[in-house]
Amino acid sequence: GNAIDAAVTIGFVMAVTCPRAGNIGGGGFMLLHLAKTGQIVALDYREKAPAKAQRDMFVDQNGKVNFDLSQFSHLAAGVPGTVAGLALALEKYGTLSLAATLAPAIKLAEEGFQVSPDFSDAIKTNAKTLKAWAATKAIFFKPDGSFYETGERFVQKDLAKTLKIIANQGIKSFYQGDIAELITNDMQAHGGLLSKTDLASYQPVIRPP
Repeated sequence: GNAIDAAVTIGFVMAVTCPRAGNIGGGGFMLLHLAKTGQIVALDYREKAPAKAQRDMFVDQNGKVNFDLSQFSHLAAGVPGTVAGLALALEKYGTLSLAATLAPAIKLAEEGFQVSPDFSDAIKTNAKTLKAWAATKAIFFKPDGSFYETGERFVQKDLAKTLKIIANQGIKSFYQGDIAELITNDMQAHGGLLSKTDLASYQPVIRPP
């Protein structure tokens, strides 16, 4: 493979092993230098606001910003761009298949990996926020509510299943298929704005740097 294959592979791996720095529910940028032509390309796959987002959606009746809503609620979620962006980088500039670049991440999610001090500390630092939601509480803590400590094995079966679907069915499964259905159902259940139309219409953009 080439450097883009490596970057995409690591991007998906970080979604498993370092979720605060890389995840399939977020977005990002990629700056590429093409050695053969000298061209520099900026790939923008940042999250986008849902179509129903409003200017004052995070402002209370007194005109003050509600930071819980803007950071920790379903209203805070943008349309995720990571999956589409990494797939586009691979398609235009890589040499490997999407399934091949997802394979290491799937293995680490399904079989688990050894918890690092950084990973353990990040969970402890953000414990209050993570425990506020049943889903994240079930994933990032042991059944008795205790922490995963350094050296212990951390397994994410649901994430492995999601990554397998993307590997087997392509990014349409994330933006228009079963995964999109799960995302939008969860948004509707918790007052979020992100819709099926938002997901289906998402496109990363290649820009001049």
